[in-house]
Amino acid sequence: MAKKAENVIVGISVGDLNGIGPEVILKTFDDTRMLEFCTPVIFANVKQMSFLKKGLDSTINFHGIDTLDQLVIGKMNVLNVWKENVNIEYGKNDEVVGQYAVKSFTAAVAALKQGHIDVLVTAPINKYNIQSEDFKFPGHTDYLNEQLEGDALMLMVQDNLRVGLLTDHIPVNEVSQHLTEELIRKKMLTVNKTLKQDFRINKPKIAMLGVNPHSGDNGVIGSEDDKIVKPALKKLFEEGVLVFGPFSADSFFGSGQYEKYDAVIAAYHDQGLIPFKTLSFGKGVNYTAGLECIRTSPDHGTAYEIAGKGEADYNSFKEALFLALEIYQNRAEYTKLTGNPLKIREKQEEKKYG
Repeated sequence: MAKKAENVIVGISVGDLNGIGPEVILKTFDDTRMLEFCTPVIFANVKQMSFLKKGLDSTINFHGIDTLDQLVIGKMNVLNVWKENVNIEYGKNDEVVGQYAVKSFTAAVAALKQGHIDVLVTAPINKYNIQSEDFKFPGHTDYLNEQLEGDALMLMVQDNLRVGLLTDHIPVNEVSQHLTEELIRKKMLTVNKTLKQDFRINKPKIAMLGVNPHSGDNGVIGSEDDKIVKPALKKLFEEGVLVFGPFSADSFFGSGQYEKYDAVIAAYHDQGLIPFKTLSFGKGVNYTAGLECIRTSPDHGTAYEIAGKGEADYNSFKEALFLALEIYQNRAEYTKLTGNPLKIREKQEEKKYG
C-alpha cells in the first residue's frame, strides 16, 4: 500500500556547508506547505543548521534527533550526524568542510539502504575537497553505484526532457576506450526499464547520440559509431527495445529532434549536459536511475561565488524533491501492477485471516 504523502520520509544530505546547499534546502522548506508532501530529515547537526538558519533569515523550526526512530512525521527533522561545531566560511573550498559533506552523505545512504528513509535528495558537494583515504569517488553517483543494487545511470530530467549518459565522470580522451556493445546494451536496458517503472511510459522511445562528429560520416571521422554503436542498437531494436540512432549530436537539440523521444543517451558528459543545461538550467534534476533506491539532486554545484548572500535559486532543489516523491509513487504503482497477482492475493488472505 502506498504511503500517505506526508509519511514519505525524505533524507537530505546537506552538501558542502560553505556552498549554497544549506541555503537551497532552507528556502525550499520555508514554505511550510512542503511538509504536506513529505517528512524531511537533514543529515547534519541541529546546532549547525540553526546557525545557518539565522544567517539566512529562515523561519524553519527544527526538530533535532539523535536516532532515526526519534523522527516525527510532519516536522523538519535534523539528525545529528556529528556533535562538534564546524567552522563555516562561505565560498571557501575547505577539505575539512568537505569531510562533513561526506559524513552527511554516507550516513544518508546507509539510512536509505536500511529502509529508514524512503528517498534521498543530495545537496551539492565539491568533488575535490571530498577526496580522502576513505572516500575516493568522483561524486555521488559512483558511491551510490557501489553501495546500492542495480546499475547506476546519470539521467538529467526537466519535464519531458531526459538526457542520460553512457559514460559520465571520465576524461574525454578515455571515452572511446570505455565504449563497448556490452556497455551500450546495459545502459539502454537500464533507461528503458527506468522510463517504464519510474516515469510510467509504456513503450519508451530512446535516441542515442553519435560518439564522433556527424556520427563518424561512415567512418571518415572515426569508426566507433559504425563498428560499435550501430550494431548494439540494431540488436536491441530486434529484441523490441525502441532505440534509434546514432544521431549527429551537433543539430539534435537545436532542431528540436529530441522532442520526439522519451530519453536521449549521450556518449559522454558534456555532449549531454551542455544542451541539457542550456535548455533547462535552474530547473533540471540529476536523477540516479537504475538503482534499487531513489536519489535525486539539483543540477547545479556549490556556487561558492554567491554562498551566504541569500541569492541562490532553490527551484532546482525543489524540483529534485518533487521528482523523488513522484518516482517513489510511480514505483509503488508499477510494483503493484506488475507483481504476481497470486502472491498479492495470498498476502491479502493472510492479513484477513491472520
